[in-house]
Amino acid sequence: MNICVIGAGYVGLITALCFGKKGNTVICVEKNLDKLSMLNNGVPTIFEEGLDELLKESLNTDSVKFTDNLEMGIKSSDIIFIAVGTPTKDNWDVDIGQVEVVINLISPYINKYKVVVTKSTVPVGTQKYITSKLLENNVPKEYFDVVSNPEFLREGKAIYDFFHGDKIVLGSESQKALEVMRKLYEPFKIKMVLTNPETAELIKYTSNAMLSVKISFINEIANLCNKACADIDVIAYALGLDKRISPLFLKAGLGYGGSCFPKDTKALVKMSENYNCNLNIVKATVDVNEKQRVLPVDILLEHYKIIEGKTVGILGLTFKPDTDDIREAPSLYIIEKLLKNKVNIKAYDPMVTKEIKNIFPDITYCDGVYECLEDCDAMIICTEWNEFYSIDLCKVNEIMRESIIIDGRNILDIEKIKEANIKAYYSVGKGNIKN
Repeated sequence: MNICVIGAGYVGLITALCFGKKGNTVICVEKNLDKLSMLNNGVPTIFEEGLDELLKESLNTDSVKFTDNLEMGIKSSDIIFIAVGTPTKDNWDVDIGQVEVVINLISPYINKYKVVVTKSTVPVGTQKYITSKLLENNVPKEYFDVVSNPEFLREGKAIYDFFHGDKIVLGSESQKALEVMRKLYEPFKIKMVLTNPETAELIKYTSNAMLSVKISFINEIANLCNKACADIDVIAYALGLDKRISPLFLKAGLGYGGSCFPKDTKALVKMSENYNCNLNIVKATVDVNEKQRVLPVDILLEHYKIIEGKTVGILGLTFKPDTDDIREAPSLYIIEKLLKNKVNIKAYDPMVTKEIKNIFPDITYCDGVYECLEDCDAMIICTEWNEFYSIDLCKVNEIMRESIIIDGRNILDIEKIKEANIKAYYSVGKGNIKN
């Protein structure tokens, strides 16, 4: 099929390349000329497993074209995917301003029947809003149908998920449009959920909220474990053996981050308020997560009482390993709170970005773990990168001014902590050690 993807961000780029891989002809429209230049030269604009190879293959086979020519993309396509940003407003409402801009821009070029698809995460009612905007822009009703097709992609595993996902959700009032989309996705051999647009739009938010609830729940239990001398890993393992619960998303830590969970849980709360329906569990989930992500600072304040002038080494800045994404990462909130307490900060992440250096220009960015920890009074593990699992704890004890370790991801072996004679070790629900 002939496809146009509007937006070469995270979702748009993966969508374009994966559809191209399945034999479709794809035009990906992007207004950022620097990003276009990189993509056309085979340079990935995001860090994602398998992206480099897929991008080069797409360019070599000419299955995907990257351009800023919106008119060409729209007129030559049968299906138009909208994959632009939908950020959260200060009041937790979803800002669909970029979607509205796209609708206004594409309207003059819809010259025959096309399926307009929202791949962006949008609130309930957006499909009807898009329909009304297209009609207001004098696009004949017979020239379009609108489908809600939310993405369910894990950062770091997005390409795999696109080809091997659990489900494909398609929401529309048009059987004709649903049949077009069913044929498009048929080669993927993934179970499809066909429904009305409101249900499709809500599925995405509900899925992310459910996973967020599990994370906040296990973190609350982890905090209780530290006080009750229990082991959260054993509790999580036992819970996971219950088929009704499953072991996924039961790993205690510093809470959730990234581009989806924080944004979508807040958006769901706001949507519920707009419908005069309270979602108390989801509200509590957000509250627990906001407290959990700064837990290491609270631990430091309890340990030292006064932390002004101390030097803290931060290991890991991204919200999770195998990505360069720092959006809503716990490290951001930890650093911000430490700076308010006039703490000196050193940081190391194997995927450190210019973005975080622009946010915090006055902290020291290091090129390795031990450089980061040298002469530090405490260290905080914020991201569970593989290289952090094998840290030489004896060396850590030698180079740190005081070996105070806050293991925000529970990745270090407690027996090795004891052998290395670490001064103090704090976990999330696995107990603490003080010498």
